[in-house]
Amino acid sequence: MDRVTDHTSRILVVEDSDTQALKLQLMLENEGCEVVRAATAEQALHSMELSMRWAARSRQAFRQRPGYGIFGIVQGGVYPDLRRRSAEALRDIGFDGYAVGGLAVGEGQNTMFAMLDETVPALPEDRPRYLMGVGKPDDLVGAVRRGIDLFDCVLPTRSGRTAQAFTRRGTVNLRNARHAADPRPLDAECGCSTCTGYGRAYLHHVVRAGEILASMLLTAHNLRYYADLMAGLRRAIEAGTLDDFAAGFAQGQAEGDIPPR
Repeated sequence: MDRVTDHTSRILVVEDSDTQALKLQLMLENEGCEVVRAATAEQALHSMELSMRWAARSRQAFRQRPGYGIFGIVQGGVYPDLRRRSAEALRDIGFDGYAVGGLAVGEGQNTMFAMLDETVPALPEDRPRYLMGVGKPDDLVGAVRRGIDLFDCVLPTRSGRTAQAFTRRGTVNLRNARHAADPRPLDAECGCSTCTGYGRAYLHHVVRAGEILASMLLTAHNLRYYADLMAGLRRAIEAGTLDDFAAGFAQGQAEGDIPPR
């Protein structure tokens, strides 16, 4: 890395005091991640074993203190046996939580779910499980059904900057001319400030005009949609109706957007 203070280069390792001084409440061990579609089993094995060595070093160097934690990261590409071995190795080391890395990088949803089916059962049930870099709404629902608790992804904000809005009836592209004279909200069931204060026609106008307000309004909506989706999943888990919730979600997405006026 390049130090901002004097522009000298140095290698930052987990044992370095500067690493421990970072005020990060949640840290993840270093990972080695091969490009999933290109990695052979041998390459994925090498990368996974390197990650496990880093995991052991990271856990040993981490200073346990109230309010701070460290997660290990499962690797193994698209090879079920490597995924299981990685999960078992991290479980033996012992972490505050467990991340699943190296997915949603082009392998396709079915393969991603298949890797989760192999990985999640090998992780402790009493620790949070975090799927890195995921994803679209149906990715979240499918992953939660497989035991994932946490996610991170740029999609709600990036899509908001490119005129894409997520709704209970699928994705809406506000660039399309069909919205030009439509006063209805993006999602009639959404309580966000965008849906309660602006119609599709206005959103289409600010998108086509290149106004920064378009990105702000659509991002605000997308973040609220994701928050509502996760809240609905939590309620369904508590009520024991997760399968029903997932079926209702899929039906709504399959219906598609409301008919144009």
